[in-house]
Amino acid sequence: MKGKRTDLGQANCGIARALQIIGDWWSLLIVREAFGGKQRFGEFQKSLGLAKNILSSRLKKLVEEGIFTIEPDPESALSHRYVLTAKGEQLYIVLIALWQWGEENCFEPGELNVAMVDTPNGQPLTKLRLLAQDGRVLGPGNFRVAPKPSGSSRAGN
Repeated sequence: MKGKRTDLGQANCGIARALQIIGDWWSLLIVREAFGGKQRFGEFQKSLGLAKNILSSRLKKLVEEGIFTIEPDPESALSHRYVLTAKGEQLYIVLIALWQWGEENCFEPGELNVAMVDTPNGQPLTKLRLLAQDGRVLGPGNFRVAPKPSGSSRAGN
């Protein structure tokens, strides 16, 4: 018997709240496919091989959470398209970070036969780095959670 998933929606942690929305692999793979140009239910279903009921459930949640909007399909009056919102497009950095981590840690040398490249010139992407506000590169031991100064609502403000 499956246990009920813990609700992370009220956690005082940005990671936990993000995982509440996009924490299962199907959701991120749907977003990945959207970045690749997929917008229709059938396109997602065909490319992912995902059961229709699961795909429907994930898309519904992604729409409810503002990752996608539903728009009329100009090619068919009977269907619609799932279009990434600005909020959804911000996930590009998460997908690239996962790609780079996976590329480095999940393949044997020479096994991966594709690369993530920039569109204008086809050059491989530079490895992402975490930078301090003063431009220093930060490593795993160089950051922590701390109370925000009063008056700031988001990181970087």
